[in-house]
Amino acid sequence: MLLIVLYGCEAWSMTMREEYRLRVFENRVLRRIFGSSRDEVTGEWRKLHNEELFTQYCSCDKIEKNEMGGGCNMYG
Repeated sequence: MLLIVLYGCEAWSMTMREEYRLRVFENRVLRRIFGSSRDEVTGEWRKLHNEELFTQYCSCDKIEKNEMGGGCNMYG
């Protein structure tokens, strides 16, 4: 997703704060797309953790990224 946001901006230099804010934005969008998860122990609904977002995003987009020649990297 970060590639889509930064498409055509190869010359941009980002500060650590800007990179962090883009990661937060990306995680917020992915949480909205993938929704909540039911906790196996308590049975309560909860937000997905960043690692869970990464695995779901990676598995859904893996074929498309591999066809484009890229690996499965959440932040790039």
